Amino acid sequence: MAHQELSPEQDFHAWALNAAQRARAGLLTPQELEQVAEELEDMAKSERRELKNRLAILLAHLLKWQYQPKERSYSWEGTINGQRSDLQELLEENPSLKPDLPDYLEKAYKRGIQKAVEETNMSKKAFPSTFKETGWTLEQVLAEDCFPD
Repeated sequence: MAHQELSPEQDFHAWALNAAQRARAGLLTPQELEQVAEELEDMAKSERRELKNRLAILLAHLLKWQYQPKERSYSWEGTINGQRSDLQELLEENPSLKPDLPDYLEKAYKRGIQKAVEETNMSKKAFPSTFKETGWTLEQVLAEDCFPD
C-alpha cells in the first residue's frame, strides 16, 4: 500500500509505522506532519483518559471497601492493589501527568461514586459528595496497603 493510501482510520498500526519511517527519512509532507501531530495529541488525551479511568475505578473500590465492610473480599483488595500498581506505572511512564492529578481527582471521584452506586445498589447519598469530604488524601489513595476503615 502506498503511503498516500494509508490513513490512521484504516489501519493505525501500519499508518504509524509508515509515518515513523517517512519522518526519519524527512519525507513527510506538511499535511502528513499535521496528521502526525494530531495523532500524537490524541495519544496524549488517551493517556489522560486512562489515568482518570483507573483513578475512578480505584476510588469506587475504596468507597465500597469503606462503606460495605462486611462485603470485603480478596477480589476488591486485588482490584485496589492492581489499580494502584497500574496508576503508579502510568505515572512513572508519563511523569508530566503528575501535576494534573489533583485536578483529575474530583472528577474521578464523581465517576467513582457512580461506579460504587452501580456495584453496591447503595444510594449516592450514602457516600461523601466530594473527594474532600472523604477525609482521604491523594497520597493515601495511591499508597500501597492503605485501606480506609
